[in-house]
Amino acid sequence: MSIRPTAEDPAWEAERRRAGVTAFLAGTAASFAFLAFFPGLPTSSTGARSSPLAVGGITRWARRSHMTRRRTTIR
Repeated sequence: MSIRPTAEDPAWEAERRRAGVTAFLAGTAASFAFLAFFPGLPTSSTGARSSPLAVGGITRWARRSHMTRRRTTIR
């Protein structure tokens, strides 16, 4: 059974939230940069706008789960 951080640890929640926002912005920016350097890729205008958001969301999820896993293994 894993130990989940609770609301009693606001410093941990703030750090996790900050890391999630940073990861989302970095993933979104990296995906936009990739599409900007390769403008000839066959993507629709909707796909060109939604794919960076999806990449940012996946990056945020991966970072937050990594932080949680790392914290539960240290304890």
